[in-house]
Amino acid sequence: MNAPARNDKETVVAAAMRVLAENGLPGLSMRRIADELDIQVSALYWHFPNKQALLAAVSAQIVGSDPQPEGMDAAARALRDRLLAHQDGAEIVSSSLALGLLDLPVRAELVRAAKKTGVDAASAEVAADTLVHYVIGYTFHEQQRLHAAIVGTAEASVDLVPAGAQDRGDDFEAGLAMIIAGVQASASIR
Repeated sequence: MNAPARNDKETVVAAAMRVLAENGLPGLSMRRIADELDIQVSALYWHFPNKQALLAAVSAQIVGSDPQPEGMDAAARALRDRLLAHQDGAEIVSSSLALGLLDLPVRAELVRAAKKTGVDAASAEVAADTLVHYVIGYTFHEQQRLHAAIVGTAEASVDLVPAGAQDRGDDFEAGLAMIIAGVQASASIR
């Protein structure tokens, strides 16, 4: 009988991503990840000191490290797309950010783009944080509504598509435009 393959951090994160895709955040347990890898739960702790550290690595996988699109609007849309691509992506990323366990690559582009509008460095930091929180919060609510509709705890029509909007993307775009206009207006006040 061959010895089982050794797992590394990347293998554990990949297994966690598969479990997340199949079960969502409520089903993303250390036990399920260990079962996915056919190892004991204790073996996961060789790579991650606790579940939150593993969730931070999952968050980093969700947001990616690719070069970010330029501009506040494009960068914000790219973050939303990454979050929407993963079940409960916004909730996982939000938790890791709140605990200071994740650096968002997109944030640097948001700061840079805000500075290009003419705001000072401190205001650019506030603008970037505001956009990040808007995108994550909006996407979290989208994912929660969708999950509620899927499991039958809410009708699909309930607040998923407000009157007058073609889809939730219209509302997202309107909010994004308001925030960016506010950043640009604050630059012109100076």
